[in-house]
Amino acid sequence: MAFLDDSYLITNEAGRRIFKKVAGLPVYDAHNHANMAEIAANEPYRDLWQLLAATDHYVWEIMRKCGVSEEFITGPRTPREKFGEMARIMPLAVGNPVYEWLHLDLRRCFGITDLLCSENAEKIWKAGLAELARPENRPQALLTGKLNVAAMCSTDDPADLLKEHDAVNAAVGRRLVRPTWRPDKAMNIQAAGWNAYMDKLGARFGRTIRTYDDMKALLKESHDYFAAHGCVASDHGVTMPPAEIANPAKTAQLFRRARDGETLNCQEVAAYQGSFLLDVAAMDADADWVFQYHAGAVRDVRTSLFEKLGPDVGGDVCNAAQDFLPGLVRMLNIFDNRLKTVLYTLDPVQNATLATLARAFGTRVRLGSAWWLLDTPVGMRRQLEYIGSVDTYYTFAGMVSDSRKLTSYGSRFEMFRRVLADVLGAQAERGQAPEELLTDAAVRICSTGPKEFFGL
Repeated sequence: MAFLDDSYLITNEAGRRIFKKVAGLPVYDAHNHANMAEIAANEPYRDLWQLLAATDHYVWEIMRKCGVSEEFITGPRTPREKFGEMARIMPLAVGNPVYEWLHLDLRRCFGITDLLCSENAEKIWKAGLAELARPENRPQALLTGKLNVAAMCSTDDPADLLKEHDAVNAAVGRRLVRPTWRPDKAMNIQAAGWNAYMDKLGARFGRTIRTYDDMKALLKESHDYFAAHGCVASDHGVTMPPAEIANPAKTAQLFRRARDGETLNCQEVAAYQGSFLLDVAAMDADADWVFQYHAGAVRDVRTSLFEKLGPDVGGDVCNAAQDFLPGLVRMLNIFDNRLKTVLYTLDPVQNATLATLARAFGTRVRLGSAWWLLDTPVGMRRQLEYIGSVDTYYTFAGMVSDSRKLTSYGSRFEMFRRVLADVLGAQAERGQAPEELLTDAAVRICSTGPKEFFGL
């Protein structure tokens, strides 16, 4: 087996047959962080650094791990210099999925088969410039052409106007992109910028937010606005699912105190967030949206990086000691059979908790794809094997890119489909299930399942 050949990640004949059935299926991506302004502008990509690495935190962290100075990652160096440093250390990243993703991007999108290294950097850079000048490699054409995206859901703030979504859909002649409603800034009452965000949200709708009910009314107005623009899901990022929920009077009091500039303690923040999540989940249930729950990320643990560059630049970790169960059980019971829910975790230890919860609460609660630090062949394989053991493949929520860069619709979805085919093919060859039914399950996971569950 050669690097990225036809048998890449697939170790059995049944898996190869299954992969052929899913390899060309259109992509349905229910969660990503796509740059909608970039897609709407539809300008040619300037260079390979912009397309492959400028927004990819996986690449940044590998470069840091291999000793690259920050000036070549987020700093002032030119894109060509940054690409050269990425190419220089890429042989050191062998065995990490970043190595596979970047080479898949180059091969599948541009036909560039050279291995990234210092010796090939200039050749690959020039070949990339030539490819990116082609009209079929502009953002909209890339999405609808080589990457075969049928539907994608971006991540958007309730104050957003969604003009870029409208522009992209008009340009391609169909609803390619849908917004996803992510009210984290309203939930995170402990954040330094929370009061400023309340002012921004109020200004968006021409009103002043003084009380919790004021905010809830504007969020409902935003929720309706998103629905009118094709939104079918919300998304929520929490460190821990809140086990405490404040009653309405306490929630209103906590909101007023925070609005007046007081600092709430950890217990008060958790109680407010619990109440907030119930209120927005109720909106989702009424609209028949999918409530996506991303739990467990411990963010910005590297102080020097955070102080220099701010949040969301790397330095995020998982913590297996977190106890998700009490908070999730409370919420899932409150909305039992009323709310479509997808549960994601970036910690392998939590997979068992979430998979068994999804099984316990029936078809409207589903396990999300292996997220973030689990978005690797190892993480995906272990999750899929466990799903097959305690839940059902037919009710798996399916793959999402969770990515900012467009080429992820090629490389990450191919990696997932190959791992899936190998896992299911191995079951077929062990005599655990008929190959034709496992093939049907693969097609459902990759296409019809997320299309139907999310309403895409």
